[in-house]
Amino acid sequence: MVDSATHSADVRAGESPALLLDSVTCTFTDAKGGSYTAMRAATVSVAAGEFVSVVGPTGCGKSTLLNMAAGLLQPSGGRVTVFGQALQGVNHRAGYMFQGEALMPWRNALGNVTAGLEFAGVSAAEAKSRGQDWLRRVGLGGFEDRYPHQMSGGMRKRAMLAQTLIRDPDLILMDEPFSALDIQTRQLMENEVLDLWMARRKAVLFITHDLDEAIAMSDRVVVLSAGPDTHPIGEFVIDIPRPRDVAEVRMHPRFIELHQGIWAVLRDEVLKGYQRQKQA
Repeated sequence: MVDSATHSADVRAGESPALLLDSVTCTFTDAKGGSYTAMRAATVSVAAGEFVSVVGPTGCGKSTLLNMAAGLLQPSGGRVTVFGQALQGVNHRAGYMFQGEALMPWRNALGNVTAGLEFAGVSAAEAKSRGQDWLRRVGLGGFEDRYPHQMSGGMRKRAMLAQTLIRDPDLILMDEPFSALDIQTRQLMENEVLDLWMARRKAVLFITHDLDEAIAMSDRVVVLSAGPDTHPIGEFVIDIPRPRDVAEVRMHPRFIELHQGIWAVLRDEVLKGYQRQKQA
């Protein structure tokens, strides 16, 4: 286990991190004029080429953290930097893969994957060529003309992955992207993401409820406390050699050891979150 502030200081001492959420606080105002602080003085960093997962109880603010990283939500306090530059507005260096469906039902697979390129002014011919290439990379070669309602859940997730990566973002933000899939399809998708990530080594901030998934995929796992006033309470370096198969790595002795250590920190926060939800 490593201390959050120590890790962040180590990153700052060297090159600028790909993403730094530095002592960020996020307070919301309700309809009655009251306030709720979802996150307080939270510091999370992702180095260039690093795969970092964030785990925590339901409702602790994991998606809030990701939305601040994407520039979709401005922190009430603290700062967000991207490769050393203060984030102003939307994070154009990031690709965001949402938890829910993000495909446009009136566009086929190719049209969905190339939408971002079209909006960026890339020519139709180049967008089509790159779109077909990315569909092949995610195992959807030959399915260019399928519409979302004609695709399985796994196929739609593959299309969303291609849609996220086609613009070659420097930072990839993923919000529980595989939570709705069956376990077999989920493991296939996890391995596909790892293969694609290993080839390009982009910075990744990955939000998940699944501790097994976090350990299997990551270089580092950040544990968040239960809300309100959510903040990191632990960071664990995942020192299992790569490449990894997400199913096979679960039997690795170090995986079991890490799982026990992280769950020891996470368990009490999950119980706190559960009790607060019961009382709400």
